[in-house]
Amino acid sequence: MSIILIAAVGANGVIGRDNDLPWRIREDLQHFKQLTLGHTLVMGRKTYDSIGRPLPGRRTVVVTRQQDWSADGVQVVHTLEEALKEQGDLYVAGGGEIYRQALPYADRLELTEVDQSPAGDVTFPALDQSDWTETARDPHDGFAFVSYRRS
Repeated sequence: MSIILIAAVGANGVIGRDNDLPWRIREDLQHFKQLTLGHTLVMGRKTYDSIGRPLPGRRTVVVTRQQDWSADGVQVVHTLEEALKEQGDLYVAGGGEIYRQALPYADRLELTEVDQSPAGDVTFPALDQSDWTETARDPHDGFAFVSYRRS
């Protein structure tokens, strides 16, 4: 089992603005789908609300402090630790607080490093570069898909 954080991150660390992505990169959405299809997605309630539905072909686990929150087609847990008990590879898909909580448990990072520094209200946690080794980089115009493994 691996715990993988998957995110698109601006050069300034921004990952979100007003409960949405600060960019529209079609290739990033396709990359996300390719990596996560057939696996379990773990996300916070606000991230789930921004998507609005379970994503097809993936099991969705939503972490929320709201004891009475529910949504059709998702598993609800109230702590990240509950979510991490799931079997198989887990893709942690945000938001900022969930990434911060999950980072110490992560084995891999799948980042889309975006060559923009947009305004935003959610950031990806700062990485200690000595903890991570870049294993793949696929550059594109304005962004790169970058894979990291814990050192």
